[in-house]
Amino acid sequence: MGGKGKTSRQMEKKSLWPEIKTKSHLKATFLKDSHLFTVQDFLTAAESKSFIQAADSVGFVHQGSLGPAKGEAYRDNDRISVEDPILAEKIWKSGLDKLFNGIEVQGRVAVGLNPNIRFYRYAAVSGYKVGQRFGPHIDESIDLEGGHSTEYTLLVYLNGTNSSTSNNQNLVGGETVFYDSRKRIVAEVAPAEGMALLHLHGEKCMLHEARIVKKSVKYVLRSDVVFA
Repeated sequence: MGGKGKTSRQMEKKSLWPEIKTKSHLKATFLKDSHLFTVQDFLTAAESKSFIQAADSVGFVHQGSLGPAKGEAYRDNDRISVEDPILAEKIWKSGLDKLFNGIEVQGRVAVGLNPNIRFYRYAAVSGYKVGQRFGPHIDESIDLEGGHSTEYTLLVYLNGTNSSTSNNQNLVGGETVFYDSRKRIVAEVAPAEGMALLHLHGEKCMLHEARIVKKSVKYVLRSDVVFA
């Protein structure tokens, strides 16, 4: 596996995360499965662009794995990982908390975000390799303090085919694809600037992958929804 990402202390020295506006208009669009949904305009174009600039200023670390031959999901992307409870709380309170009202997992309710915030970057060309991607895999649930555990994955696309940043307007590929138990496609989600994608993980996680980026660079913010 690749090296660890930058620490939150390093992050504070090099850049500041953008402020996130509270949004009252957020709406979940469910995709075939009641545990899989998207949220358009979860971040504004300006917020998305600012996150990309902040992440690039910190610097990404390559993360890779050897693939199924070694018992792992194939992985080739760049990553930053920070422990930032303040940022996690800002993202949660920007409107995500209200979207999870009424959603329960085995009688447990959502209480916030995992303070471990990750940023992923997938490039169309990476060194001698063409097209970074993350092969079919599942996301595991994480046990946290106080009997809390993560139950949903949060992905926020910071750019996409609709990006307002000219360098990213021509993003091609990088779809997140979900499969059922027979490996038939359940849903294909194309990156869209500021859109959030949420899905149940752990024991009920659907097999999914991030397809090859064929042109430009894809940026994603990742965390997990915590239940108690």
